[in-house]
Amino acid sequence: MAVTLYNPSTDAGLKKLDEFLLTRSYISGYQASKDDLAVYAAISKTPSAEFVNVLRWYKHIDALLRISGVSGEGSGVTVEGFAPATEVATPPAADSKAAAADDDDDDIDLFGEETEEEKAAAEKAAAAKKTAKKKESGKSSVLLDVKPWDDETDMQKLEEAVRSVHLDGLLWGASKLAAVGYGIKKLQIMMTIVDDMVSVDNVIEDYLTAEPINEYVQSCDIVAFNKI
Repeated sequence: MAVTLYNPSTDAGLKKLDEFLLTRSYISGYQASKDDLAVYAAISKTPSAEFVNVLRWYKHIDALLRISGVSGEGSGVTVEGFAPATEVATPPAADSKAAAADDDDDDIDLFGEETEEEKAAAEKAAAAKKTAKKKESGKSSVLLDVKPWDDETDMQKLEEAVRSVHLDGLLWGASKLAAVGYGIKKLQIMMTIVDDMVSVDNVIEDYLTAEPINEYVQSCDIVAFNKI
């Protein structure tokens, strides 16, 4: 479908064009075409920041002309009050470093890519979601009975060996020695775990009753298991 626009070399024409480009990336279709070149040629100078949509579009077309040109045919555009030249000249190639520096100075996203602010906001939202998920994870309080081999086992070293187990989501708490009989004492120790991160069975089988801690520990039993 052919498009008719007011002369964009006037403020009134630029205002109409700005409204037209509010929901469009190009004059017609989904890629830069000869229609964009026709309107680009009708604008005598870089639009002011007042016309934010026109300025975005103008810089995008200008960048395309400098890099690779425009090949789309378009659907036909008429610019009232403007006589187009038979051919739109391609602007001279700009120094890549200067162009990059110029791009850095522009706050307008020319190619519709995600800005640094948008990336930061997305990362912040993802981190908040992850933190919220961690907060939702349940916790449990577990009381363990840790029994030594005999009455000659050094119970202080036994407790140090138990507390040497460090895992994400595991926190050791209060402890005490309780008599078993025949001069033997057992260690009763509390631990708090994050349910999604720590398995009590894993702690007992892979750590407390495995080498080197099994040098002191004969067995380990769960006395109490309570959700927090």
